[in-house]
Amino acid sequence: MEEYLTIVFRTLFLYTLILVIFRIMGKREIGELSILDLVVFIMIGELAVVAIETNHSPLFHTVLPMVLLMLIQITLALLSLKSKKFRNLIDGKPSIIINRGKIDESAMRKQRYNFDDLMTQLREKNIRSIADVEFAILESSGSLSVIEKLKNSKEEPQQGDITIPLILDGSIEEENLKSINKTNLWLRQELKKKGYRDVKQISFCSYENGKFFIDLQDE
Repeated sequence: MEEYLTIVFRTLFLYTLILVIFRIMGKREIGELSILDLVVFIMIGELAVVAIETNHSPLFHTVLPMVLLMLIQITLALLSLKSKKFRNLIDGKPSIIINRGKIDESAMRKQRYNFDDLMTQLREKNIRSIADVEFAILESSGSLSVIEKLKNSKEEPQQGDITIPLILDGSIEEENLKSINKTNLWLRQELKKKGYRDVKQISFCSYENGKFFIDLQDE
């Protein structure tokens, strides 16, 4: 009887502890978990299972690594906020799979992403044909963001029909510039016209419908 009570106590205690740890680590939807989040969650879950099954070992031997994993995850998350290079290293970068109606096979190969994956995710968004897609972006979480072609219109979509991040945390996104057939020089000249001379002071700059959205650091 005592053994069963121990198992019940450990289960309730670890369940509560895991809820507290996940709450401290921050809110994020399951589909938006980064690789870092997923690894930490799996390890914490495994530690809890082992602690319940081996109920004769001290709980401290399980609580300590759980708390340590939580601190590691929080530290790395803070580093990700401060450093875009580190964030790209941990989470990866979004990839444009379909660009203005054309499939980028090179981007698919880099992500080890095949046409079956593409068609599956398009069907999940009720899109029957690749021909209906103007842009498809494979996010770092693995989800696919899709922008359909304009319907009932003979006009071709403009380059700015999708929000293109050109600057993130003071760093120019060269690949995104290439995707809209623009150069680093063009971007800097456009920013100077608007009174922005130091790119590093810009936390976010996007380009949509021929217009810029600019947000400065710490404003």
